[in-house]
Amino acid sequence: MIQGWKELTKLTAGAALQVERVRLTGTGVCIEGQFEPPPLAQLTEEDQIFVVAFVKCHGSIKQMEKFFGVSYPTIKNRLNRIGELLPFAEIETEAEVEEPSPAADAVAPGDLLSRLERGEMSVQQILDRMKKGDTK
Repeated sequence: MIQGWKELTKLTAGAALQVERVRLTGTGVCIEGQFEPPPLAQLTEEDQIFVVAFVKCHGSIKQMEKFFGVSYPTIKNRLNRIGELLPFAEIETEAEVEEPSPAADAVAPGDLLSRLERGEMSVQQILDRMKKGDTK
């Protein structure tokens, strides 16, 4: 899958593109319209490779430093730049976070992730709680 996007990225030379036809593999069903590629597919080839490496390194900046042979600030700067290009995961920095009013049923984000791992909550339930501000 990445190989196809990689070739497409080379052909378009980073220019914006729009998908007009999608074929569902194995069904023969085609959907025509105007579709924007997913945000990750809109990144440059180099940034796509960086994101894949980051996931493969389980988010370890130390491993990323070794893999790419660059410093911690270089990795952080690139992560910040790529993060600004991806609209679906807005995360506030400590300086932007206002002190929320304490809620009786507030749960720490780490606890929510633990509940997700144990299957006690779904991703949607966690997102709903986070939107409501039910986290500490």
